[in-house]
Amino acid sequence: MDGVLIDAKEWHYEALNDILAAFGMIIDRDAHLSTYDGLPTRRKLEMLSVARNFPRGLHGLINELKQNRTAEIAMQRCRPTFNHTQALAGLKRDGMKLGVCSNSVRQSVELMMRLAGLKSYLDIVVSNEDVERSKPDPEMYLKAMKELGVAPQETLILEDNDHGIAAARASGAHVMVIGTPEDVLYDRIVEFIALAEKR
Repeated sequence: MDGVLIDAKEWHYEALNDILAAFGMIIDRDAHLSTYDGLPTRRKLEMLSVARNFPRGLHGLINELKQNRTAEIAMQRCRPTFNHTQALAGLKRDGMKLGVCSNSVRQSVELMMRLAGLKSYLDIVVSNEDVERSKPDPEMYLKAMKELGVAPQETLILEDNDHGIAAARASGAHVMVIGTPEDVLYDRIVEFIALAEKR
């Protein structure tokens, strides 16, 4: 979702730092991009505890405050986009089964999909709360494939960051690497599918 259908990577970074700043600790942009991007908030907090002695007793509070702040930002900024609506509507019309697998919590995924006007096109949503191991582990992709009744070779996953790409590749599916959400276009996806079917 984040970085593929919703341009929300910056929102998560901003939301977590808004909360961490109150406790005298922030994640700088270089560290975010090289290490933390695409990981669940709980994993980021655990990494901060290991690397910078951030108190583990604060994890629950920080996570809750961060999710609330992310929702506030999403309510202000998340809107439907023509390209994504066209892409999902077109794929659905073509008979594709569609799902979102996100390292975000279910509340964030459901909220952003609703605000973006994309929820009605989805057959399944898998959040980090629905699996034991989040990306880069492939568990959520394998779970989605199983529930949708499709095999890895019948599946195309769009991903944008290292953790998601690793999870997608480990699942055995075809993987389309996305630079920004603007790259998610119906024609590009259909072209990729056609090439994958020839392999």
